[in-house]
Amino acid sequence: MEPLRAAFERLRRQRRKALVPFIMGGDPDLRATPALLLALQAAGADVIEIGVPFSDPLADGPVIQAASARALARGATPANVLRAIASAAPRLRVPVVCLTYWNPVIQFGFNPGSRARRAGGSPARFLTAAKASGVSGLIVPDLPVEEGDALRRAAARAGLAAVFLAAPTSPPQRLRRIARASEGFIYYVSVTGTTGMRAQVPPSLVQGIRQLRVVTTKPVCVGFGISTPAQAAAVARVTDGVIIGSALIHAMQQGGGRAGAIRAAARFVARMRKALDA
Repeated sequence: MEPLRAAFERLRRQRRKALVPFIMGGDPDLRATPALLLALQAAGADVIEIGVPFSDPLADGPVIQAASARALARGATPANVLRAIASAAPRLRVPVVCLTYWNPVIQFGFNPGSRARRAGGSPARFLTAAKASGVSGLIVPDLPVEEGDALRRAAARAGLAAVFLAAPTSPPQRLRRIARASEGFIYYVSVTGTTGMRAQVPPSLVQGIRQLRVVTTKPVCVGFGISTPAQAAAVARVTDGVIIGSALIHAMQQGGGRAGAIRAAARFVARMRKALDA
């Protein structure tokens, strides 16, 4: 948890807002992932969110779903995505947070053909491997906070932050529970629905963030739908950080090929950094 806390403390002292780009591990391919992490850091990322691809995502829109499908088709697994992170970790100065779903977490390291007894669907193996790879936190969108105690306990033992999601539809009592449970930061979903590029930031966002501020002093980062530098700057005025995924992955696709995707990602993040610092 400590790298995330330190990052947000540093940003608070500097009166700057966190830029949190999202990439999918293994997209455009596994060889690109370590280079992408380092390129995003150099371009101005404060925290990097990396997806562990899964065949049945619930929170992801079409752009991120397609990235996950590409990664899976090219051989990405939870284990080799973690290995890709580990290969970049000695040169990373910013925290890395994994986003994946509950099934890959509890199935990690389980061999169906083995006679070894399974550890009751425990997340401990994944969390231990993630920590050893240099990961600082984990987001599991399909795990509601009401069912997240096992993850929280295992994450605390492993030294990782369990980050939970709050939404515009979350009532005050649930916001308080999410705020208590979430470590590192709280992920506020700007819209109901899935991830994706959108033409504008919803007007209700400010009120939603104000409701969350009433119940917590923890950092709040907003994701889902932030697509342009102007949108990022607008959101940054009312929150502690912005999370940008679909628009970044779309830009990478336009770059063409591994090297082009990395260059496009760096340019995109540099533009977002400039907008947040303006």
